[in-house]
Amino acid sequence: MRTSKEAKKEVFKVTPWEVSGKIDYEKLVKQFGTTPISEKIREKLKECHPLLRRGIYFSHREFDKWLDAYEKGKLVSVITGRGPSEKMHLGHLVPFLVAKSLQDRFNCDVFIPISDDEKFFVKENLTYEQSIEYAKDNILDLIALGFKPGKTFIFQDFAYTDIYKFAAQIAKRITYSTAKAVFGLKPENNVGWSFYPAMQAAHILFPQYYTKQKHISVVPVGIDQDPFIRLTRDIAEHKDFNLEKPAALHAKFIPSLYGQAKMSASEQSEGVIWLSDSEKEVERKIKKHAFSGGQPTLEEQRRKGGNPDIDVSFQYLKMFFEPDDNKLKKIEEDYRSGKLLTGELKDILIQKVNSFLKEHQKRKEQARKVVGNFVIEK
Repeated sequence: MRTSKEAKKEVFKVTPWEVSGKIDYEKLVKQFGTTPISEKIREKLKECHPLLRRGIYFSHREFDKWLDAYEKGKLVSVITGRGPSEKMHLGHLVPFLVAKSLQDRFNCDVFIPISDDEKFFVKENLTYEQSIEYAKDNILDLIALGFKPGKTFIFQDFAYTDIYKFAAQIAKRITYSTAKAVFGLKPENNVGWSFYPAMQAAHILFPQYYTKQKHISVVPVGIDQDPFIRLTRDIAEHKDFNLEKPAALHAKFIPSLYGQAKMSASEQSEGVIWLSDSEKEVERKIKKHAFSGGQPTLEEQRRKGGNPDIDVSFQYLKMFFEPDDNKLKKIEEDYRSGKLLTGELKDILIQKVNSFLKEHQKRKEQARKVVGNFVIEK
């Protein structure tokens, strides 16, 4: 019989505003009414980023329909946004790495709304000027990922004011009671926040608004953002719009270095790797903070081996930094057998993270010269 303490440990919470506890993803699929990603779909993604190939993206809404449309030669697109309330860290890159991978694999357009307005509304201490500056900095980080010019469209809500025209039409079709039912009491904090569900829906449907062509888009998001998808899918079919319902791909949460459920810079800055971190900072953070699946002593590690399933260094290699499946398998086997020690596993991650960041930071500086090839303004 479980104690009340054990039962409490099993409780988890997933909303657009809060993620806590040990997440049961099978239960979330049932709770949110989504569909697990099948082997048939995975087979079509075998050339894509490890985030898609290795089960980090685990459920979807009509992504099979998106793939079918592509295979029939129809227009498809990807839409995923960024709320700029700070500089970017590794966890922020997840949907954009997937968007770029889909663009590379399917040669589709990618749309990236920068919701500087949302963060201005919801972050009490964030000034209007700061939200604008973070947006500009974040855009450079996104361009540095290597998106295709001419097929990638980035815009800031505060700069591209045409988005408001579309959001206003959507807002007229969302009752306040619906917003509260979907998102809880948060929209009551201020009227800007209460308007944001309409703006988010406008973002998700933006590819059809911008291209003037009815087609299916897919939205790579964390599963916690699915309420926005559900609301938008309902709106899309309204007679005033007659648009294609968006598809969605849902990601598991990327753990912080501490092993917590979701990487969050707002809680503990030391628990994340910033894209601006130096080589020494990366080494220090991983060696000091990366949660280990190893044993308490060297002798036990050699005898019992480590647990890569809970080891953050291995999980980061699996999600981001080791694209070769055979090499990843060898690392996992060596760690489980005790042949590879925790410190050695951390050293592998440190080298790969620093190699990635060195190239990223160089590309970010180069991105300053080509911003105009990606950003649309009004």
